[in-house]
Amino acid sequence: MRRTIGFLACLASVALVIACSSVAFTGRNRMLLYSDSEIASLSNESYNEMMTTAKVSDNKAQAAMIQEVGERITTALTKYLASKGELSLLEGINWSFRLVSDDQVNAFCMPGGQVVFYEGIMPLLDTPDLVAVVMGHEIAHALARHGNERMSQQALSSVVGAVTGQVVEQKTSQNGRILFEAAFAVGSEYCYLLPYSRKHESEADEIGLYIMAIAGYDITQAPVLWKRMSQNNSQYVPEFMSTHPSDATRIKNLEKHMDRARKIASEVQ
Repeated sequence: MRRTIGFLACLASVALVIACSSVAFTGRNRMLLYSDSEIASLSNESYNEMMTTAKVSDNKAQAAMIQEVGERITTALTKYLASKGELSLLEGINWSFRLVSDDQVNAFCMPGGQVVFYEGIMPLLDTPDLVAVVMGHEIAHALARHGNERMSQQALSSVVGAVTGQVVEQKTSQNGRILFEAAFAVGSEYCYLLPYSRKHESEADEIGLYIMAIAGYDITQAPVLWKRMSQNNSQYVPEFMSTHPSDATRIKNLEKHMDRARKIASEVQ
């Protein structure tokens, strides 16, 4: 028992040291037990596995819009972070953008920067500004290291529960792969990424708005999209929305962050 208590105390101390990092733009403190390179390796491996069975869309117009919006946003974000001396925030992230032939009303971004839109969501995203709303939100998850944070939380939970044991010390082993698959539902036919927590989703909404602003997109389209979501019937509620705040709450929050988004936009003009 003493040994177990000692181990957990040591683990808690390590976690507190590692937790000395904060999320870009919001400044929220978070705990990250994994390095960017470890997360990138797991992310790349899983993404490549997924794309061996996924059917890339042959809708060239929609695919081109996603590619153009993605490149514009990430180029602007890189330039902005460089001007702030914060390029390290993009370590381990290599952006790519794909449109997949699937009726799901869905989109996601792997922790390593691989962004995927499903054809099913595109009827709601008929302008580059609306694509930018979703693109900014998904890119924000990667920038904020939400995937690493979720895995870190699962790792600590597993250690405390004596399920995987010594996972922190062996996080580059098979344990890391197991935790990644558990965190992101790798191999699931219907949902590749499990929904993030509401805290993460609200934070991604906020950061995504700032990213849109940096890239010069119309930030007023963010609440417009969620109003459109709420006005459509249930078949248009995407999987990735399942743990989001209510439409009314997220619209209110987005409007609350508009002034700061405009201020950030003015910094890059």
